[in-house]
Amino acid sequence: MSSPGSRRNSCRGAACGSRATFEYQVRRRSSSCSYFASGAQTGDFSVSLSQPICTVTLRFLLAIDLWLSKRLGVCACEGSAWGSIRPLVRLVEFSGHVIPWLIGTVYTLLRGRSVEEQEIMLNLALALILDLLLVRLVKTLVRRRMPTQNRSEILSTFFVERYSFPSGHASRAAMCARFFLAQLVDTDSMRLLVVGWAALVSLSRLLLARHYVTDVGFGLAMGYCQYSLVERLWVTWDWLQDALLIGLGERLNRAYDGLWMLDGKH
Repeated sequence: MSSPGSRRNSCRGAACGSRATFEYQVRRRSSSCSYFASGAQTGDFSVSLSQPICTVTLRFLLAIDLWLSKRLGVCACEGSAWGSIRPLVRLVEFSGHVIPWLIGTVYTLLRGRSVEEQEIMLNLALALILDLLLVRLVKTLVRRRMPTQNRSEILSTFFVERYSFPSGHASRAAMCARFFLAQLVDTDSMRLLVVGWAALVSLSRLLLARHYVTDVGFGLAMGYCQYSLVERLWVTWDWLQDALLIGLGERLNRAYDGLWMLDGKH
């Protein structure tokens, strides 16, 4: 039969063990919800009076950008301040991903009932591809590290993003919103819905701690300007048919000339 002292020691050991396990779980949960990865841009924003005014101003703006981005990342994980609405915010984020947009645009292009509808969908598909290429180019040039990916997700597994500037979701949302406002939307209620969707998609990247504020802001400006380029380079069905016919005719002429030369040699 165990003595009272041994029972007290065993209870203390069990209590200490459970407390240590609880503290470990809390520490692990808080570390998994940390905003910045080890390779992220935590930044040393210390300044001195000997530095140029441009450098001091840039460091000050980057410090504000970092502070504001951390304050807005309230859905970074389930344990965040607004972690309960994280699935809803992720759904809004998914609505701005390039994959569903490309699939929907190509499907509508193939099932279009009129030439005008097919022409609009063709230019939307070209605009999405242009946005994807330009965002990739700027990200490769700037090479700004992304904030930490809080959890491994399906799209993050197949499309690994290393750089954050600019936000592709924000640029795509702004470009698609302006495209719809100019080509498809004709009522005030639909205009409000399109603009609200673009704003929510951009905000979702900040709430989920995917981007910095400057990434999203530059992405919105970039997407807004991209539509002007799309409008200038608008592809019509007549031009496309003429280009395809001219290209096909040139290839047939070259093949005919080659056959003619072979017959001449024989």
